[in-house]
Amino acid sequence: MRCGKPLADKRMEYCGDCSRKKHAFTQGKALWVYEDGVKASIYRFKYQDRREYARVYAEEIVKAHGGFIRSRHIQAILPVPLHKKRRRERGYNQAELLAKELGKLLGIPVYTDLFIRVRNTRPQKMLNDAERKNNLKEAFKITENIVQLKYILVVDDIYTTGSTLDAAAAALKEAGAAEVYTCCIGIGSDS
Repeated sequence: MRCGKPLADKRMEYCGDCSRKKHAFTQGKALWVYEDGVKASIYRFKYQDRREYARVYAEEIVKAHGGFIRSRHIQAILPVPLHKKRRRERGYNQAELLAKELGKLLGIPVYTDLFIRVRNTRPQKMLNDAERKNNLKEAFKITENIVQLKYILVVDDIYTTGSTLDAAAAALKEAGAAEVYTCCIGIGSDS
């Protein structure tokens, strides 16, 4: 009901993480559980220049969650930004590619420069939960006035603890967003 993780115990509303901590985002959705084939696919998308995967992921997200996204009256889709150094190294931001494809399919504007990553943070996958949160403190900066955007969808590739999306949502809410929703390709399970 909060982050979008499939639950081990179907009688529960929230996963273990969401039961223990409050998120800055309103609600999240994810396409698939981050395991085996999904891990390999996202790895190729992110590190092996398989940019064409963005369209397929976006089509699948629209099939699975398009109704949810539309029902939230989303006014803008924003990709989680990469720091300029990491973007230069990789050549592209995979979240931005996904956001642009989602925007085309849903007819929702995509803003790629509304907020930026001002700190070149360490990769989250190498950190524990507390380190992830500290790693992202003041990592994002809003670059434009967003008061007119009340309902925002933030897109990323993988959701593990939610620290990145929480930091992004907190920055956007501080700048005036009323509700920040999230959507990812892969998400950990609650087992």
